[in-house]
Amino acid sequence: MSAFHGEYKLVGGKLIVVDFDVASGSGGDSIANFSLSGDFFLEPDSALQAINTAVEGLGTGSSIEEIATAITAGLPGDAVLMGITPESVGIAIRRALTGAAQWRDFDWTILRTNPVSPMANAALDEVLTTQVGRGERGPTLRIWEWDRPAVIIGSFQSVRNEVDEVQLAARDAQLVRRISGGGAMFMEPESSITYAIYAPASLVQGMSFEASYAFLDEWVLEALKSLGIDASYKPLNDITSPSGKIGGAAQKRLSTGAVLHHVTMAYDMDAEAMTQVLRIGREKLSDKGTTSAQKRVDPLRSQTGQSREAVIQRMIEVFTQRHGGALGEIDAATYAEADRLVTEKFATEKWLRRVP
Repeated sequence: MSAFHGEYKLVGGKLIVVDFDVASGSGGDSIANFSLSGDFFLEPDSALQAINTAVEGLGTGSSIEEIATAITAGLPGDAVLMGITPESVGIAIRRALTGAAQWRDFDWTILRTNPVSPMANAALDEVLTTQVGRGERGPTLRIWEWDRPAVIIGSFQSVRNEVDEVQLAARDAQLVRRISGGGAMFMEPESSITYAIYAPASLVQGMSFEASYAFLDEWVLEALKSLGIDASYKPLNDITSPSGKIGGAAQKRLSTGAVLHHVTMAYDMDAEAMTQVLRIGREKLSDKGTTSAQKRVDPLRSQTGQSREAVIQRMIEVFTQRHGGALGEIDAATYAEADRLVTEKFATEKWLRRVP
């Protein structure tokens, strides 16, 4: 037998801890001596043993969904779960079985750099993620700063369907196609907060894509809540509040073994400009008007009363308190590699209009 230990903190919930052995038999490997613990709440007390019994004997190849189904079927009809879900137990088990890492297993670097072009920022995301995957850089959190407005579209979006290029040119904004999927964003230097996490894939090992989005942004929710925002995660990739949407996330997993997770949050969104430059945004919001648009993407400034820099500093404080980290810099070779990637990829018509 082998001993396995796994942990997973449910977003908006509690810490789930699992300990178990793996037994080998004629039917394959299975979970044995399973024990669930954590700071969650269960009623009645017998629900804890019901979960342990439901998991006992499951095959080690069971998916999160299969584990959750077994737990749900084994719970008493009057069971109440608070701060824990059957799926979260499944995630903790899968993370234990796959050897997933924890945040504190790494020495994090935090980057605050001088403004560069939006296109250079997109290239830096690819370069830094690649470096992490190759072991040339440790896991990193970077706060973007950029020198001009931009429309940044998802990897699979159509330029003509998403962007009004006449309005784009009128605002001297740069068109950028990022390497991750997701939707288009109109960004102005002082109106948005964009950050990126470059991490080994082991940090999200055993998680579904949906779970990994929320997991990687939980520290941000804590930072926003400390600033007075009742922030929450709306699957798949939105950070929201009762007053409206705050931001959206996107991810890209590279073959080198690293994950890029980046988020743009509205600080002081110009809703009218957004609806002029983005065609899809215009269609969604034209019948509601600018007031409704401002409500739809509610700025951080109106909800916190804090400066953009104060919000960023609070984000960094919470990240370092939870996960550690020290300020670092980007070296000249990394900037040079990003510049090369801009020239050879991001600035080319082949990449920009890969979906016309």
